[in-house]
Amino acid sequence: MNQHRTEIDLPESLFGLDELALDMRLISSHRADRVWHRVNPELWAASRNPWAVLKSIGAPELAALGADEAFTEQVRDLVDDRQRRNSDPFWFPQSKAANTLALVAYFSMEFGLSEALPIYAGGLGVLAGDHMKAATDLGVPVVGVGLLYQQGYFRQALDSQGNQHELYPFSDPSEIPVRRLRGADGAWIRIPLEFPGRTVYLRAWEVNVGRLSLYLLDSNDPANDPSDRGITAQLYEADSAVRWEQEMALGFGGWRLLRELGRYPDVCHLNEGHAAFAVLERARWIALEHEVPFDVALTVARAGTVFTTHTPVAAAFDRFDPSFVVSYLSPFAAEMQVSIEDILRLGRADPGDHSEPFNMAYLAIRGASRINGVSRLHGEVSRELFGDLFPRCPIEEVPVGHVTNGVHVPSWDSPAADEVWTNAELRRQWQGVPTPIVDWMEKIPAAELWRMRNRNRERFVLWSRQRLARQFTVAGAGPDRIDEAQRIFDPNILTLGFARRFTEYKRTALLLHDPDRLARILTNADRPVQIAVAGKAHPADGFGKALIQRWYEFSQREDVRSRVAFIADYDLLPAEQLVNGVDVWVNTPRRPWEASGTSGMKVLVNGGLNVSELDGWWAEAYAPQVGWAIGDGREHDDTAQWDAEEADGLYRLLENEIVPMFYARDENGVPDEWMRRVRESMATLTPQFSSERMIREYVENLYAPASFAYRTRLADNCRIAADVQRWRDMIENYWGEVTFGTVHVDPDDKGYAFRILVSLGAIGPEAVQVQLFASAAGQGGPERILMERGDEVVRGTYSYHCRTDGSRPPRDYTPRVIPFHPDASFPLEANRICWYQH
Repeated sequence: MNQHRTEIDLPESLFGLDELALDMRLISSHRADRVWHRVNPELWAASRNPWAVLKSIGAPELAALGADEAFTEQVRDLVDDRQRRNSDPFWFPQSKAANTLALVAYFSMEFGLSEALPIYAGGLGVLAGDHMKAATDLGVPVVGVGLLYQQGYFRQALDSQGNQHELYPFSDPSEIPVRRLRGADGAWIRIPLEFPGRTVYLRAWEVNVGRLSLYLLDSNDPANDPSDRGITAQLYEADSAVRWEQEMALGFGGWRLLRELGRYPDVCHLNEGHAAFAVLERARWIALEHEVPFDVALTVARAGTVFTTHTPVAAAFDRFDPSFVVSYLSPFAAEMQVSIEDILRLGRADPGDHSEPFNMAYLAIRGASRINGVSRLHGEVSRELFGDLFPRCPIEEVPVGHVTNGVHVPSWDSPAADEVWTNAELRRQWQGVPTPIVDWMEKIPAAELWRMRNRNRERFVLWSRQRLARQFTVAGAGPDRIDEAQRIFDPNILTLGFARRFTEYKRTALLLHDPDRLARILTNADRPVQIAVAGKAHPADGFGKALIQRWYEFSQREDVRSRVAFIADYDLLPAEQLVNGVDVWVNTPRRPWEASGTSGMKVLVNGGLNVSELDGWWAEAYAPQVGWAIGDGREHDDTAQWDAEEADGLYRLLENEIVPMFYARDENGVPDEWMRRVRESMATLTPQFSSERMIREYVENLYAPASFAYRTRLADNCRIAADVQRWRDMIENYWGEVTFGTVHVDPDDKGYAFRILVSLGAIGPEAVQVQLFASAAGQGGPERILMERGDEVVRGTYSYHCRTDGSRPPRDYTPRVIPFHPDASFPLEANRICWYQH
């Protein structure tokens, strides 16, 4: 196994301080912030990077800190608390899943754990980071796999005209909280990947996340050509060839690293299709170790793979020219003794279309046994998106479920909110211990919650002033403008937050539909409002950059300059300050293009409220007593007209409900109705949209069943997998022989009796089911009635019969034949359906 070597010679009294500096779970909780501020306040304020802070001082400073009794006591308390947290009883060991699930490998292109480790771009990465942190809190055996980018995603700067400029600062691995991995022989681990005409070597790193590990790979190895050393330079590289190589590094390289480290996951979780190559590499190992054909090995690998899609539009899937597959994967196909066309078919909707690009999401679907969207609505959208892969399959049977995203509550609560939750003895909820949140919240006086909100807002206003003053200084503003920035906002007035990726479907300019009306809302003398805006546009998105400029120009209007701020370089730290401090989080995506959205979830623990489009998570969270809804919960084709109507509706909500409610105070200065909503939102939505709930759903509903299925198929030298593959081949080769005779329907005293003859040819009756199918009616799902087999009328032709209860007319039902195997999944592993033609 790998051996850790620290580079810092600590005094005995500071034993464990280096481990604190490397623990991303502790870093993100901010419990050690005072320690790092004491070590090097200037660098800590600038970087929020404990590892860089600790390495910035020499032996004399360390000795002085080691002799400071108050400081060493702080360190000992943190070290002891960390050890206790990593050894306390957890939820997972007590769960039924612990009997089945040994290890999950969580593959993701990005991980947003802390600003100290800049390997994330936005929501997908932050979700992955929260996934890891919640898993360590619950004791779930997860290992993360990702890439270590030298420059990561871009940093944003705005000039004096509001133009976005992209910056790509270099991240020195020696100054970020990662450790180089060594093998059992003490040598650095290097993972080889065969690319056309050369071998590319990947360096391996480890990140500590509490009791779990995140493994990262990068291509900046001295043995590589200069162009190859830059493969992992930037996250989401625009060049398709580099992007392809990044995804090969993640999938193929990531699985090989796990093998090198002796980690053997039962379950491989693909967080988006970027990581789908892991399925191919996993199947390769199974084929070689068990000496089975590749298709059987893939049948085993599929059983233990979970695929989470975050994409609400088909255009956003990663697609590659087929030439990449031929050039890079032909040696793989040859080794596995399959044709390159067999590999190409895994990434195409139409296997016969040789011009169709290779779709990574399709590869992930064909390599997974369990697929989920990230909200209930996104599950519905995804079934539509992937419907072409399951022809003749009713949309409700397209095999995509959902696990709604959640956020790691301890990472996103403010100090004031943390105090409230701690005093109410509710923090154990995030470790999987059910607590009476609703009951406790009812006992907390409204005045106490209001004090928390005021402290949060005051803290945010102070931070905003400092941030904007620095931002204007960098942009070259004059002294008067910098001084004005230091006085922006008022800690006593209603504060809105709006922070999104600036792109068309997010509708980031909806609030600016009528800028004069918005200005009147903000500058109302009796009930003033202020708004903080933040977000980046993709470097190639000119439309998104123009939207940023519109907001910046609005913020410079003389009448609103003290009420509006565009905060540049939206990152984890600004996100934390925003979700801690704002009273209302505004979200305006075009339905149904918001897969989930987690920013609005982060305000819940801090007593913030949401006003949002009925899309993503808010479509299932919204109730009148917890916030406000924009729109009517439907999709609209006339986008310009509908945008105008929704903008008007949002203005009216602010003018007539939200703002008046905030300023309607009782004799003690507390807004009673407002705080009723705050209390209800905190009590009911915070646990529902936490990553603690999300992880438990993954474990119980996806990981544990996938682990059991994987072990079942792997056992006895893949015997069951081989049988499933023979069944799939038979279905594929002989399905054309399945035909129906005439259906007979006779009424009886209990409903209707159905009889039909079915010819099954070479497939035979054991490999199929014959059903009556009726589409969903009302709130229920589709109705499926299994028909019983009667006599074999002639060779290969059987009679089938069943009864219905008469609640629906016979015309609602259609007989059908579907593939069936007790150890296989329909329609994921055999998507053929033969429908009776009326």
